[in-house]
Amino acid sequence: MNSNRKTVSLILGSGGARGYAHVGVIEWLLENHYEIRTIAGSSMGALVGGIYAAGELDTFKHWILALTRTDVIRFLDFSFSAEGLFKGERIISVLKELVGEHEIGELPVNFTAVATDIERQKEIWLSDGPLFDAIRASIAVPTVFTPHEYRGMRLLDGGLLNPVPVMPTLRDRNDLTIAVNLNASNNGLPRVTAKVTETDELRNSRNPYQQRILDFIESLQRGAKKPAYGRLSMLELVSSSFETMQNALSTIKMAASPPDVLIEIPRSASRAFEFHRASALIEVGYEKTAAVMEKWQAETR
Repeated sequence: MNSNRKTVSLILGSGGARGYAHVGVIEWLLENHYEIRTIAGSSMGALVGGIYAAGELDTFKHWILALTRTDVIRFLDFSFSAEGLFKGERIISVLKELVGEHEIGELPVNFTAVATDIERQKEIWLSDGPLFDAIRASIAVPTVFTPHEYRGMRLLDGGLLNPVPVMPTLRDRNDLTIAVNLNASNNGLPRVTAKVTETDELRNSRNPYQQRILDFIESLQRGAKKPAYGRLSMLELVSSSFETMQNALSTIKMAASPPDVLIEIPRSASRAFEFHRASALIEVGYEKTAAVMEKWQAETR
């Protein structure tokens, strides 16, 4: 271990597909000799952070870079329940196969996933037990995934109460606390566009069931036609409402416990459900981290 390295408590916020930017954040920190000793995350922050803590970030990155829209749809398992559109079991099963089963207490990096106990209306910190139980609870976005039944609790997305969870890291004695907010106000950054376009051959290769699911999800996100007066489709309305709440909560939470460095990824970087856009979002995270950290380094010399 290099004693000259700055040790870091890293807080990874919630924000759907924009969570891919966390991969770029981590890559820049490692390349520039920062030592990540602690991670706390909500939702996609818990997913990416947990996989990094397990030592499998490169495996995860290669996998998400290859994802297409069809792949994303294939991992969705309809719940046929009033509690959420999808069960979330299929994607968790795929991730377990990809990175293996892990116990949080045995990870080389201190890790906490934040979830919400919906019945007791309180924030829950999951820092022991099976890694993927903690991740599944933390990513349970209301109306999208069903609640996760765990330890006698019905748990939902951690972003409901703490989108950028600094508090779980406050007792750590690291040199630097870095937080990543995925719901920052738009700053003129255009929405990321996919680098790979879908061909007719690919579209025709799907079976009719896959195509119906894809058409259904895309209709939820964009609507069959663009509504008048800029109205939002159902899923966009839910997503935008959730993001508005998260942004307000993040401001309040971080005012009480401000990190040393705040990296902000604007909401305009992508929609919350565009999980096929990994390459560009990783790049956004890397570039934002480089800009913020280089400015911080200059100011603290």
